[in-house]
Amino acid sequence: MADEAKWYVAHTYSGYENKVKANIEKSVENRGMQDLIPDVRVPVEEVVEKKGDKEKIVQRKIFPGYVVIKMVMTDESWYVVRNTRGVTGFVGPGSKPVPLSDEEVARMGIEKPPVRDIGFKPGDFVEIKSGPMEGFSGKIASINNETGKVNVMVSMFNRETQIEIDHTQVEAVG
Repeated sequence: MADEAKWYVAHTYSGYENKVKANIEKSVENRGMQDLIPDVRVPVEEVVEKKGDKEKIVQRKIFPGYVVIKMVMTDESWYVVRNTRGVTGFVGPGSKPVPLSDEEVARMGIEKPPVRDIGFKPGDFVEIKSGPMEGFSGKIASINNETGKVNVMVSMFNRETQIEIDHTQVEAVG
């Protein structure tokens, strides 16, 4: 059932986001509703704050006044979240909660796409089989498994040049 869960946004009193998150998680645990509400988050980002000549990294809420909840929307799960102290309602027209789209979830960085193994590792020799650099070969310098891009060092005009290319455009040599 948890695979049917979608992300919803609940509005809270500003400054109560972490308390609301903890209260929802406690209610879910007490009622055994982990299959209906598998995840509750307060999205944060790390920022560098300067005070005088000192810098320190702090976590700042990306959406103050909001908690993001992965849940299967049922009367019971709606009731638990809606009646949690500090929650003022769900985001959506009227009182009808609207789930976030996959694009919104991706843009918000709530769920990272699964890291895929693209079958290469740094140091592998590859030949570029398509695109403007077709026919060139070189050594993989680095790989970004999230985007599927590889950085290949190719020799152009007797100089080593790094190019970024999609992993589908290269194949192993040898």
